[in-house]
Amino acid sequence: MSTETLILALRLEGPMQSWGFDSQFNRRNTALFPTKSALAGLCCAAMGLSRGSHEEKDALEKIAASKLLCIDVPRRIKNKQIMVKRMQDYQTVMGTRDAKGKIKSDAVLTYRQYLNDANFLALLEGEKEFLLKLKSHLENPTWGVWLGRKACIPSAPVFAGTYLSEEEAVKVLLDGKPLEAFTHLREVDSFGSGIDSYMDQAISFDIYARKFAPRRVILHEAKNTTAV
Repeated sequence: MSTETLILALRLEGPMQSWGFDSQFNRRNTALFPTKSALAGLCCAAMGLSRGSHEEKDALEKIAASKLLCIDVPRRIKNKQIMVKRMQDYQTVMGTRDAKGKIKSDAVLTYRQYLNDANFLALLEGEKEFLLKLKSHLENPTWGVWLGRKACIPSAPVFAGTYLSEEEAVKVLLDGKPLEAFTHLREVDSFGSGIDSYMDQAISFDIYARKFAPRRVILHEAKNTTAV
């Protein structure tokens, strides 16, 4: 690995997480892995970057250029693996408008999904100077950080260290267990190298000009779950 690149590790641990994807109108689903757009939002919040600002644009370009590896690390209690569950909640919203622009008198139900008892590690490999700057903000965030939605507060510090290589990060963070023992989602460089595309590469969070690009990924299932 070039001396100009670095691995920044994020610990995504909390009783509730929600990684929005395919969210339309009153239904807000969650992906089974953290989305890169949500992690970009977390990083921008930690850095205190205003939506649509030049500073945000520069940060999002550097995050987009960084490769993301997300690892599902099942929680265990007394050597028993805790299964991740998907929960659906609903909320009521007043003051919405109909197709003609008139205020509705009735409340609208919105359905929202969450992951319970999930635990992930996210490794960002990118420009060393930028990731070291991001590190300092993750250790002392300017604004609040959360796991997809504001209701999903981390139960452990998000910053999990910087490493010179993926091999070093995996060895330390997975207690010497091989990466292959864990289900993980890896961002790839080319279309042919992936098996799916996620529309979660954040280009702008400007409230009037939100923009995202596709990202190619490949999922690796755990080869031996008993080793985890």
